[in-house]
Amino acid sequence: MRKSFLVLVAIAMTAVACGNSSGSGALQGKKQYTIGVSNLGLSFPFPAAIGKGIKEEAAKLGVKIVQLDAQGKADKQSNDVQDLIAQQPDGVLMLPVDSGVAQGLADRLKASNIPTVAVASQVGDPKSRQLKSVYPGLVALVTQDEYAAGATAGTLAAKAIPGGGTMAVVEGQAGFAEVVTRWQDFPKAAQAKGATFSVVARQPGDWVQDKAQSACENMLASHSDIKLFYAESDDMSVGCAKAVKSAGSTAKVIGIGGSKLGIDAIKSGQVQGTVCYKPEDLGKLALDTLYKDLTGENKLNSAFVTYPTPAITKDNLSDCAPQW
Repeated sequence: MRKSFLVLVAIAMTAVACGNSSGSGALQGKKQYTIGVSNLGLSFPFPAAIGKGIKEEAAKLGVKIVQLDAQGKADKQSNDVQDLIAQQPDGVLMLPVDSGVAQGLADRLKASNIPTVAVASQVGDPKSRQLKSVYPGLVALVTQDEYAAGATAGTLAAKAIPGGGTMAVVEGQAGFAEVVTRWQDFPKAAQAKGATFSVVARQPGDWVQDKAQSACENMLASHSDIKLFYAESDDMSVGCAKAVKSAGSTAKVIGIGGSKLGIDAIKSGQVQGTVCYKPEDLGKLALDTLYKDLTGENKLNSAFVTYPTPAITKDNLSDCAPQW
């Protein structure tokens, strides 16, 4: 009898030891969370870097990620979100393709009782909803403070062209909130530094280098006296700088984003400055925000969560290690 008892104890101890050595959250009594990610486009460097940050933090936290790629299309993102809802994840991270369309997607996720964090772009019309007035029903909006970043770009512009002058704006793709938010505080920030700019042209560059180059070529053809180009992303600033060089113009270029392309262009003198964004850090911050809400460590309700985005010129390039 005693021998049988000892055998049973040994078996039990072996099972416990195996359970502990596995490191499995489930065996330790911890829930493994599944989080869906609706990424606006994994072929674009910035959202791809956000996706990388999300995956790295998920591995650290033991979270399962289901990531879908909207390929820059609002209708595909709508289908992707519906697919995620059908899978009933514990939560969703959504990188909106179109801020207006995303409003309906956020409503659907809320109706399905799926906690959702918007990442990198706001939900709702940026012309009627302030950035920090986060759409009701979201756990949080985790993004750059686009108003502040636009103001930083305005300050850089005043430094590049003291006093101001004629300028053109290379906008992102229509539907993106950043087209509005990255411009909003630019003029008054420049004016605060003694520079008044007169906008003589605006054209979309759709966030990419080649389209921005074409847009800047067109604007220079119509307005050869442009002194400054403000490109709402670094990829577009690099394309615009090529157009400026090709046209023999002396116009200065300011970008935004802190990409490797942008930093290299500042080093070479083609671009005068940028605003440093860190998409991998943003992805980690977004996942942490949702995870802490799910675990109850930090419950949030329509919170605005951000991080610092400093101005970068040739004088402080080391302050911005590119993450995309």
